[in-house]
Amino acid sequence: MNIFIGNNAQGKTNLLESITILALTKSHRVGNSPNIIKFDKKKCRINGVIKRNNIISKLEIEIDEETKKLKINNTNIKKIADYISNLNVIIFTPDDLEIIKSSPNVRRNLLNIQLSQLSRSYLNTYNQYNKLLKTRNEYLKILFNNSIADTNYLDIITDKLIEKAIIIYQKRKEYIDLINENIDFYFNEIALEKGLKIIYQPNIELDNYDYENIRKKMKHKFKKNYLKELNYGMTIYGPHRDDFYFEFKSNDLKFYGSQGQQKLAIIAFKLAEINIFKNMCGDYPLLLLDDMFSELDITKRNKLLNLINKFEIQSIITTTDLKNIRKSNLKNACIYEVKNGEIESR
Repeated sequence: MNIFIGNNAQGKTNLLESITILALTKSHRVGNSPNIIKFDKKKCRINGVIKRNNIISKLEIEIDEETKKLKINNTNIKKIADYISNLNVIIFTPDDLEIIKSSPNVRRNLLNIQLSQLSRSYLNTYNQYNKLLKTRNEYLKILFNNSIADTNYLDIITDKLIEKAIIIYQKRKEYIDLINENIDFYFNEIALEKGLKIIYQPNIELDNYDYENIRKKMKHKFKKNYLKELNYGMTIYGPHRDDFYFEFKSNDLKFYGSQGQQKLAIIAFKLAEINIFKNMCGDYPLLLLDDMFSELDITKRNKLLNLINKFEIQSIITTTDLKNIRKSNLKNACIYEVKNGEIESR
């Protein structure tokens, strides 16, 4: 456990952001590369040395306004899919309340990031799906404007799209099922309340996730709504329109939960992910918790630290203070102070 203490705007979040970019090639809080480059500079570079299963590796990412250059052990990596998963991270930030409050796109993005770390095949499938989706949307526009265009080509694209969609549906459902095995336990450990689970909402109604069942449902959906999609000029069914929500005591937490309950639900979600990573990857991810203690009372802060201590996991936690934290929760922690972007061991 590594705890970084400092006032606001001293650089604590920058540290976690750098680690996240090194792991995922993109930030958890900004949408474009220029925002992570210093104002008077043209590019930025992040280096990190990691140790997994007693193997030491050097990761490097260099970002300018247009490109990203990735390296592992000084060797250039061209495909992001070959880079991601070398350093697995689970990150919690105050902005994560948007997972519950914001649009389905935010929740889909969370699933995609986590599953991409766990499975290179998922990332490749997802990328292939998006390429097919773009091609299908473009061809729907062609068909709308040209009545003599070949609909057989659309059928071929659709069949290929369905193949990729089935894998995405199955992987997402499997992941959410694994989350639900532990999320209520962790929520109860901190909040002393039970009844939390994640409800997956695929864009088409699925009573089971058998390959043939999904294939038939999607084929029927596309055939039935051909004219509708033609008029819209886009594919309106598929995992690119999936969603999920947090259900607490049979209610959607987005509408029937306090902000405190929502924050604890997301923390429980992140804690539930830890064992999934351990079981699927063979080792624990790096746990990053930004401004973790804000809006948590003293009891909940100590319960959360106690839970983290039970994992054999490297964690990096930022906070403005450690007031009223039990010494037993900090006995194995390395504590640092952050001031004006400089870090000193305490």
